[in-house]
Amino acid sequence: MKALTWQSRENVEVIDVPDPRIEEPHDAIVRVTSTAICGSDLHLYSVLGPFLSKGDVLGHETMGIVEEVGAAAGDLRPGDRVVIPFNISCGNCWMCNHGLQAQCETTQVRSQEKGAALFGYTSLYGSVPGGQAEFVRVPQAQYGPVKVPESGPDERWLYLSDILPTAWQAARYADVTDGDTVLVVGLGPVGQLATRAAQQQGAARVFGADLVDERLAMADAHGVETIDIRRDKDVGDVVRQLTGGRGADRVIDAVGMEAHGDPLAKTATSAVTRMPQAIARKAMERAGIDRLKALYTALDAVRRGGTVSLSGVYGGMVDPMPLMDMFDKGITLRMGQANVRRWTDELRDVLGRDEDVFDVEGLATHHLPLADAAKGYDMFQKKEDGCIKVVLQP
Repeated sequence: MKALTWQSRENVEVIDVPDPRIEEPHDAIVRVTSTAICGSDLHLYSVLGPFLSKGDVLGHETMGIVEEVGAAAGDLRPGDRVVIPFNISCGNCWMCNHGLQAQCETTQVRSQEKGAALFGYTSLYGSVPGGQAEFVRVPQAQYGPVKVPESGPDERWLYLSDILPTAWQAARYADVTDGDTVLVVGLGPVGQLATRAAQQQGAARVFGADLVDERLAMADAHGVETIDIRRDKDVGDVVRQLTGGRGADRVIDAVGMEAHGDPLAKTATSAVTRMPQAIARKAMERAGIDRLKALYTALDAVRRGGTVSLSGVYGGMVDPMPLMDMFDKGITLRMGQANVRRWTDELRDVLGRDEDVFDVEGLATHHLPLADAAKGYDMFQKKEDGCIKVVLQP
């Protein structure tokens, strides 16, 4: 089959790889109909390259049709249309039963001291082949795959795999309640959906900060009060001016480790990723740093006693944190990989309405065949051609 594979730093290629097969009784094989490029994939494209091996199949936002099932795949049947959550969870362990599927004790990557295995996401998370391919093997298929209706375009359902539950959890973790003011830092795909999730959860005002024209325009079209950080560089001051000097009740950081605005950290990170792989891994595991502009912005803009929720991925081990200010302000900080299956049932019900409440069908700006996936990565990373979200069709 054809699959998108990592070859080297900022170099991915669609090549022929062996077809997946049933390996365990809980497995299923899914024929991929749509798969998206995620902002987290861009971390693999550059920063997290030391944890990949040449030929690793990428991708973790995937849906398709079940082709084959193992003997213990529950009620899953060939022909079912399913969305595949990016984290692999069993549904039976203590963590899953407590809504912490991203920490599933059955699939935890204990050799790396990490949580649940993830599709297409480095040796840190199990080196499980991803879904930017014609077919994908799905472990724990008795629980993970989310059945969706046979009708309707893929993009009504595709984002249940990752970015919609991620955005929904970000707002839940921020404790958004009726009447709140919410700031979302970063208006990429997760940020766009986080603004809409906050609105659905009762926020009275939602601010969104970014520096890309197309992202600002999309958020503005959905009722978000946008802040262009190219012009308004101190987002915290702007938010305080708009909230009577108080700050936002809730702030969501939808950017993560590769924020703009920290050239020294960018240079250091880039230098590490160019080291020999074994050395680079050790350096990142022991002394890795992130570009923290977005996080610092979130901590500054939140009001005293407010909540900051991190949905953007961070990977640093020695990141400096302004703990004195955080303690003094009484900030609540929550974070983590999305517990996808915790949220999919309620979100599937919302997506099943006639109205596209989250405008998920309007999120993708580019649709490409799988053969052009490398072009999609390059365009998405460089934010060219108004690119906000890329969906690939095998």
